[in-house]
Amino acid sequence: MAAIYSSAALKTRQREIKDEAMKQVVHITENGNAAFVFCSEEVFENELRRARETAAYEERMRAVLERGRADVIAGNTVEGTDAALAEIARRAACRA
Repeated sequence: MAAIYSSAALKTRQREIKDEAMKQVVHITENGNAAFVFCSEEVFENELRRARETAAYEERMRAVLERGRADVIAGNTVEGTDAALAEIARRAACRA
């Protein structure tokens, strides 16, 4: 669950907020509205790494879907399980 503290808590609960920020991103609110985020360097680096990995994965999926759509438009398709397995075997034999 996300850690959320008011800006007033920064004065009275510093140690608790810092301890939580060592584990995850802490959200700081002002007047009940999201205002700031706070975290340790390690958490920040992990969040950046995760964001990069997610972006790379999404780009790979986008490229695969785009290639698939182009194949369908070009008629590069097979129908049925037997035809698909035969095409896989043919392509594997070409690589060997």
